[in-house]
This record gives sequence, C-alpha cells and structure tokens, in this order.
Amino acid sequence: MGIIHDNGASAVSLMLDDSSVVKLAVPRPLFSFRLDDAYFESDDVPAGLVANRFLMVYPGGAEAGYGPRGGSHPGFMAELVLRNIWNDTITVTNVVPFGEKENTAFITGAGPRDLARANLFLPGKSPVRVILPDNAWEMGFSTFDAAPGLSVASIARRISSDRGITRRYETILPPGASVTYHIHADLYRGEWQEGLRLMFAGRWLHDLETFDEVMYNREDLKWIRTSYLMILQMAWDRELRDRFTGKEAFEGYLAEYNRLFGHLDVYGIWPTWPRLGLDDRNQWDLYRDLPGGTAALRRLSREARSQGCRFFIAYNPWDKSTRGEDHLSNMAQIIAETEADGVVLDTEGSSSPELQQAADTVRSGVVMYSEGMPVVRDMPGIVAARVHNALWLSPELNLNKVIRPDFAIFRVADVGEDVLHREISVAFFNGYGTELNMFRPGGRGDEFRKDLNYLAQTTYMLRRNSDAFAGGNWTPLIGSGADRVYVNSWNAGEKQVFTILNMDHRGYKGSLFSPGDTTGKHLVSLFRHEELTPAVINNTLTAPVDLPGWSQAFNGTRRESSIDCVALLPKLIIAEFRGSKIRIASDVSGMLLVSRGDPGYTNKPMRITAPADTMIYADALLGIAGEKIVIELTDSDGILLDERVIRPEQGRPWLVSATERTLPASEIPEGMVLVPAATIRYKLKAVDEFVPYPGTRKEISAAIDSFLIDRFPVTNEEYLQFIRSSGYIPDDTANYLRHWERGLPVSGQERYPVVWISLEDARAYARWAGKRLPSEAEWQLAAQGTDGREWPWGDEFHATKCNNGFGRPTPVDAFPKGESPYGVADLVGNIWQMTDEVWCIGAYYYNIIRGGSWFRPESSWWYIKGGPQPLTTTQMQLLVSPGYDRSATVGFRCVRDL
Repeated sequence: MGIIHDNGASAVSLMLDDSSVVKLAVPRPLFSFRLDDAYFESDDVPAGLVANRFLMVYPGGAEAGYGPRGGSHPGFMAELVLRNIWNDTITVTNVVPFGEKENTAFITGAGPRDLARANLFLPGKSPVRVILPDNAWEMGFSTFDAAPGLSVASIARRISSDRGITRRYETILPPGASVTYHIHADLYRGEWQEGLRLMFAGRWLHDLETFDEVMYNREDLKWIRTSYLMILQMAWDRELRDRFTGKEAFEGYLAEYNRLFGHLDVYGIWPTWPRLGLDDRNQWDLYRDLPGGTAALRRLSREARSQGCRFFIAYNPWDKSTRGEDHLSNMAQIIAETEADGVVLDTEGSSSPELQQAADTVRSGVVMYSEGMPVVRDMPGIVAARVHNALWLSPELNLNKVIRPDFAIFRVADVGEDVLHREISVAFFNGYGTELNMFRPGGRGDEFRKDLNYLAQTTYMLRRNSDAFAGGNWTPLIGSGADRVYVNSWNAGEKQVFTILNMDHRGYKGSLFSPGDTTGKHLVSLFRHEELTPAVINNTLTAPVDLPGWSQAFNGTRRESSIDCVALLPKLIIAEFRGSKIRIASDVSGMLLVSRGDPGYTNKPMRITAPADTMIYADALLGIAGEKIVIELTDSDGILLDERVIRPEQGRPWLVSATERTLPASEIPEGMVLVPAATIRYKLKAVDEFVPYPGTRKEISAAIDSFLIDRFPVTNEEYLQFIRSSGYIPDDTANYLRHWERGLPVSGQERYPVVWISLEDARAYARWAGKRLPSEAEWQLAAQGTDGREWPWGDEFHATKCNNGFGRPTPVDAFPKGESPYGVADLVGNIWQMTDEVWCIGAYYYNIIRGGSWFRPESSWWYIKGGPQPLTTTQMQLLVSPGYDRSATVGFRCVRDL
C-alpha cells in the first residue's frame, strides 16, 4: 500500500500481486477511531515515520503507531497501537480501517452502550444493528472503491492490551497503557456485500487460517441445518406432567404443537438447574430419578421421533460439587439410555472434540447445541447454537450467518419474558429458526397463542425454502427503496427468495427492490400468498411489497416489525379456471398441494402427485367466501419449487354444475326437434344485477354441437307418467306439485306446463327420459337461432304469439305462431324455464331461468320482472332448498345429445 504522510498519514495507492499499481482517486485515511467520543482519522494530525511505523499524536493524549506487517496471510496487514501518553485515563472506541465515510459501507459501534451496539452504515440509509461474533463486538469493518470494478474490504481486530481494560466495545487506557489492533485488507470485485463475504466467510475474520470441514461434512449431523423449531422445557412443567395427579401430558402436548406446526423439530427436557444443588445428587442422578427414569425418557424420545421430532437432553459443565461422576461417560450413558439426538450445553459458547466423541461412541447424529454462539475459531467444532435472549431486542442482521450459512442458529424466544413477535420476525429475516424457551413460568396466554400462529407462518416458509436458507448463497441487505425496510436475498438455483423486514412503524406499501431477471419466472409473496406484478421504475424492474405498520408506541418493543417474503419462481404450474373446474397441471415430478386460502399446517391441502394434468371442481375449493386457491409444487423433501395463486374474479360467479351428456339419439323422437350445430354470438342483460350474473354486459361466443330439444315444456301429464313409471318421491316434499289435487293434475290442465318442481325434480325426470336440462347457450340457440332476434318469432313483440297478460298459465301448444326458427314453441311468457347451469358467487348458489312467465307483479319495480321476456334477458333463481325453490311459474324442457 502506498502511504504518504505530508499532512497526516493517508493511503494513496495499492500494489497488486502482479506488481501493478492502482492509484486511488481520493486518498484514504489509514484508520479512524474515537478518543473519549471525539472522532479522529489518521490524516487529522501530522505523522512521522520512525522505523517503518507512522506515529501520530492526538489532542487528548493518545499516540497512534501504524506499521505494515509481513506474514503468510493473504492481502495486506498492518498493526495499529494506540497508547495513552496523557496523565489521565482515556477511552478508545470505534477503530475503523480507512475511516468512517458516508459514501462507503462500514461497521462500528453506535447508540446506547448495551450488549449489541454494532451497526452497519450504508450510504443514504439509517444504520442497521448487526450481530458479530462474541470476540469481535469491537471490530471495525469498511469497504471502498479503489478503481473501476475493484474494491477494498478491511477489518480491524483488537488483539491485545497492555495494562488496559478491555470491554465489549471499548478499551479503557490508564496512563501508559496501550491497545493493539491488527488491520487486514484485501481486494474484491462486486458490491459491498462481496467485501463482507470475503472477510467473514473467506478470511474467517482472520481468527482461522483454514476451516476444518469435518463436522459440516458429516451426513448424520446435517439434519439440524433444516430444523427451525425447538422447544426446551423443564421437567417440572405441568404441561409435561402434573405433580399431584401424576398424569402424563406429553403426547397431548406434542399433538397440539404438531397441529400448529406440522411437527416440532426438537424437544428438549431440562431436569437440573435450578433444582441442582439441593442435595448431593448430580445432574445425571436427576435424570435417573425422574418418574420412570431414563426408560420413561426413552419412550418419550421414541414417541417424539416417530412424529418427526428429535429429543435433546442438557449438560451442565459447572456441576462439580455434587456426587462425583465422570461427566463425559455419564453424558454418553444418558444419551444411550434416552436415545437422545442432541445435548444443550449450558453456559457454553462452544463444544469440544471430547464432548462430541463421547456422544459419537454411543449414538450417531447427536448434535451439540451451545447456550451461546461460538466464535469463529470454535465454529469448526460445533454445528448449532443460539442467539441468546440476553440480547433483549435482537439486532436486525446476524453476520454469523455470513460466516457459515449452514450453521444452525436458533433465536431464543423466552416465553415468560414478553411477546415474541419482533424476535420471530428478525429470526425469519435472517433465515433461521426459533427456540421456544419455556423455562420461565408465565407468558402462555392469548398473546402467546398469537405469537404461535405467527411463528407457524414463518416456520412454514423456512421449511418450504430450506434449500435457500441453508444453501449458502445469500446476500444481505440488497438495495431497498425505503429506509429501515431491509431485504435479504437467498439464491437456490432456479428459485430466489427475498426476506423483507420492516422496522418503520408507518409500514410500507409499493415497489421496493429489484428481483433481477424475471424471464420465464414470476414473483409470489410467500407470506401473503399473492402473485405480484413488478413495476418498471427508472428502467429497473422492481418488486412490490405490502408491509403493515403498528402503533408508534410499540417502537423499541417486541411488538414492532412486519415482514414479507417474496420468491422469484420458475413457471412450473399451470392453474386456470375452466368453467366449473380448475385446471391444475405440471410436468415436473413432485407433489401439487392445493389449498383453499393461505397454506399452512392447520389448512390441510388436496394432494396431487405430479406430473399431472387434472381438473378439479371449483366449488369444492372456493367455499362460501370465494377465497383464493393456492397451488404449491414441492419436491420429495417438501421443498417449494413453484407456487400459483388464483381466485375468482371479484364479483364474478363461477359455474359449479357439469353437463352430463346423454346417450346419443339415433333418430328424432316424437315431441323433439333438431337444433343444428352453430357458433353464436349474443349479449344478455339482467333487470337487476345486485347479485352479479355470469356473462352479462359483454358479448358471449358459444360453439354448440347439434342437439335435440323438446318442442314444448314438460307438461303435467308427462310428469305424471314419470312418477307412475319411476315411483319418484323427492326427499324434500315441501310445495311439491302444489297445484295438483290429490296427487293428480287438475282436470283440463294435463297439457299445461308442470310447475312447483325443483331443479332436482327436473333432473330426475330428465334422467328417466334419457335426456338432460339444456345449458343456457343451448336454450339461447334453440330460441333465437343465429340471427340475434329479440323474440323467438322475430324482432318485434306480438302479444298474440305468447301468453301475455292472461294472469294464469296456458297450454304449451296454445301459441303455435310463437315458435322459434327451429320449431321450438312456448319459449316466452308462459313459464320460466330452468337451465342446467348452477352458479356460485361465494355466499350464494343460483341457477338460470329464461323466458318469463304469466305472473306479472307491477306495484313496485323491486319485483322480478314478469310477463314475456325478450331473448336478450336472463334471470337467476337464488337457491335455498328444493321446497323453497319450487314455484308456480317455473318449469322446464329437456334436450338430448346426438
């Protein structure tokens, strides 16, 4: 690195591996730091060069010595020593390599002096709180552009202190004391996240030279990577066992969590602290003294495992004053006797080869799970740990996930402390799971149940997309169009998942981030289960989000935050409405899961093995509210491959009936006429569209095959013949054939159209006759022909050609001059005629009737319009029950297929 010290010390150039030199466009300070909260950079004071070290003295009594260091490490390394040359104590904080610059990304401490005050600063954005390894909270990080396409990433690590007091974020230096930092820098290409990845995952923060992959390559331990829900419970918890009744409740407890979450991933029991130490029994004695001993725990373990849940025990390494037994051999014995799958390492931030080996000698696949997060140098020896609840409000971004994306992390959600909403949000945003810690009594009321429902949603998304969250190819904090609305990107080959965390109480709705190339793909919100339409803003495709806000009073509490999850998915599913059915198809092997409403563990889906191309009746799925239908395609491991969301058009009914063709007729029976095949175009209107109709207000085009249709509506005498032949009696007899007397048509009305029958009655007659009811389009063609006439006989109304104002029904053959072009008679004015089409509009069913009737109420326009109705008018009959639906003005005629 080229350094000048004319006016303080600054970096002005870089020498690359090929000995070429890159001149920096703008000189950079070598470092910055805060001295008793005053900000200084290396070029703020004169610098002298003594024995290859640059020396600077700052107001307030600090001397800085900066010198490049050799060694086998990659990139550039320098040593920075800050010494107190004053006669009073000073405090050093916030050492950042190359300084805190507004146009760069950097990490340093900010805000209140609590456990987590490391912040990531990005240009133009509010700082983001981040989690760093427990030995690196004081670490500084920065990036800057060195040349087009070439950037520098660097970190400053506190290495030691001579007579100073080292604290989490600061070093207190009495007179003469010093603190030493190592500054590491290297080159990278790409966005600032690549520099972060280089230092955290490529250089392991210079805590390690190589990362031993043995534990991470073990197949028997990989199950924990895709585990997202853990419960730790104390042995005296009444939800596990009632002390005074002796009733065991674990099976019911597990069943309830299975209902909410599909399954638990891990259940752990804790019988030691704070009971341990009452007498000389050690921690292993307390396991053996539980009701039923370790045999009972083994049964519990097996029961859990049979339902997809692993079983953990706990280890208290501090237990050294009770009855003496070897810790490792006794832990192994309890693992063997209980068939445990893991061990919670109390008070530990790491494991050890001895602990893992002790477990491995008795059982494979046993995971060590430390109370605290291991630092980088300890990560090769353990594969799972937690974000401790000592961090009351977890920082929004956990950079441990950058170091090892396949390290299993769980956020501790202490149920007895407070609501869990915010911590569930942050854990999901970072792509890891939640430990429901039930140790503290209380907190299991209504708010907890709300949190569980929320946790079930995030757990569902984590499991469905574990290929992305545990896969290693992720980018934190991609570009977001809103401050304090954060986006992480997770890449899983053809699928890309974006987790979104909103920390602004005002919420955010609108375009937020660029999903990249969407060719052949589509965007779906996996949290709201909505297909998304990207917008083009400044020639960039941007994805929309909908993030609700919350009361400003909740800011800084665990009630704040909202999330979304957007996926860019390949188009692998075909899902579309086709009349009364929904077509669902995919050529990809897997399972199609069809859910009414949002999918989740309490919403059991219809399952279809793919490849498939199938039709499902819409009515079976849409329900009363006409909800959306969500179709997920998953692989054999339950990983999401694609998702489609379809819903009926708002206010649009859907067909729920299906036409069952008759046996083809070989000749034209007496009483029927031929309607030749035709393609017709027509428009329909309705007098009152308070309840929406299908197909009104737009032209309808229908291609219709040839068919036969009854010349007249079915008469009383024909219906009587049906009853005598078939013995038909409806289940609901209310109002059935109400106009008949003593079970027979009124004398002289044998040729009147039969009425006071329901849709079910008409269909029963049609089946008996080898016929069916017509569709509305078939009725339209039979009545109107192909010339679009207004009435069966032409465009002008003639009162002599139909029942018009008689105030009663008439014989079906009373108006021979009113026939249609095909010879179909009595189409309008006598009775409404049922079609076979039944529609649903969510809350209602109705069928379509046509033609008008003899009854014409006129005292109010609120009535259904009576009298003859033109062929351009349609009418619904809202369906309640067969008895209610039977009417004095509604009958039917039949058709037969050819």
